[in-house]
Amino acid sequence: MKVLVLGAGLVGRPMAIDLAKDKSFQVTVADLNSKNLEKLPAEIPIHKIEINISNSKEVSALLKDYDIVLNAVPGFMGFNALKEIIKAGKNVVDIAFFPENPFELDELAKQNNVTAVVDCGVAPGMSNLLCGYVDTILDRTETILIYVGGLPVVREYPYEYKAGFSPIDVIEEYTRPARYIENGKLVIRPALSDPEFINFHEVGTLEAFNSDGLRTLADTLNAANMKEKTLRYPGHIEKMLQLRESGFFSKDEIEVNGNKIKPIDFTSKLLFPMWELKDRDADFTVLKIIIEGEKDNKKMRYTYSMLDYYDAKTKVHSMARTTGYTATTVLRLLAKGLFDRKGICPPEYIGQKSECVNFVLNGLKERGVIYHQVIETVE
Repeated sequence: MKVLVLGAGLVGRPMAIDLAKDKSFQVTVADLNSKNLEKLPAEIPIHKIEINISNSKEVSALLKDYDIVLNAVPGFMGFNALKEIIKAGKNVVDIAFFPENPFELDELAKQNNVTAVVDCGVAPGMSNLLCGYVDTILDRTETILIYVGGLPVVREYPYEYKAGFSPIDVIEEYTRPARYIENGKLVIRPALSDPEFINFHEVGTLEAFNSDGLRTLADTLNAANMKEKTLRYPGHIEKMLQLRESGFFSKDEIEVNGNKIKPIDFTSKLLFPMWELKDRDADFTVLKIIIEGEKDNKKMRYTYSMLDYYDAKTKVHSMARTTGYTATTVLRLLAKGLFDRKGICPPEYIGQKSECVNFVLNGLKERGVIYHQVIETVE
C-alpha cells in the first residue's frame, strides 16, 4: 500500500519512519522544507518529495499516486490540505489540529467515500478515543476532565519550555478561545484562563490552563461537564499572558520605521529559537483523563494516565511518539479495514468499537507508549 505523509517536521519524520519499517507500506514524505527531508535517515526506504503543500494544484496532482494519506502539516494550512485529500478520494489520518470545524468537510468526505480520521494525536486524539470508549460503557456520562502537556526534562530560563510540534501551533494554544461544557452549556473562555496547580507523582507540580483541546468532543458526546487543560511548568502562564496582552501575538499589522509587520512574525523570530527542541533534548508527555458517570445505578470513575519520555535509542521525542504513533497505529487500523466509517471521524468514533480501542492501545504498547486504567466506584 502506498502511503503519503504530508509534512516532515518533528512529528512527521518519526511517523514516516515508523510506517516505513512496515513491509506492507511504501512510504513517501512531502515537505516544502528540504532541510526537514534531509533529516530522514538514508537507510530507511522513504521516498522524499519537495513540494509546496500550500499549493492546492501541486498537492492535488501529487495525491493521485497514493492509497492513503497522513496529514501532518501545521494547523494554518491543515484544513485546505485535508480538503484536497478528501476531494482526491483518499482515506486520511490527520494531526494538523487546524482551527476550522472539521465537520464542514463531512458531506464532502461522504460523497467521496472517504474515511477521514481527524485530530488523531495524543490530546486531542487518544483522549477523545478513550472518552468515546468509556461513554459506550456507561449508562450516562457526567464529567470529562483532560489534562495534557509536553515539556522538556531540563528547565531552562526564561520559558522552561520546548515545542514538541509546530511552534506556531503552540502559540495558537495561547490565543485561540477555549471552549468547554459546563452544566450542559457551551462556555467560551480566553486561553490561559482558570489556572490551577496539579501534582503528578513522577514529575512534580505543574500548572494547568484552559485551552481549546476539547475539540469535537463538545459536539459528539453528551456529558454535562467537559473540559481540557494544557499543562506547563509553574510560571509559564503569566509570561504568556504578558506577551499576549501586550500584543506580541497579534496578527494585525503595525508600522515600524515605515515598514508594515505583524507582531506575531517578530515574536516568532525571537521565541522559536529558544523553544526549539533539538535532536537530543529529552522531553516528556503527561496525560490524565478522568471520566465520571453512572453504570447500573452506581457512580463510576474511569481514570487513564500516561507518562512517556524521549527515547534515547531511537532519538524520537516523546511528543512525536505519543502523537505520531497514535496516528500511524490508526492508519494501520484503516489499512486493515478494521474501521471504515465514512465521513469526518474524530477519534471518539473509533472509541465506540472496543476491538479498535484494543488495536490502538496494543499498537502503542508495542512502541513503548503505555496507558494505565483505573476503574473506581464513587461513593
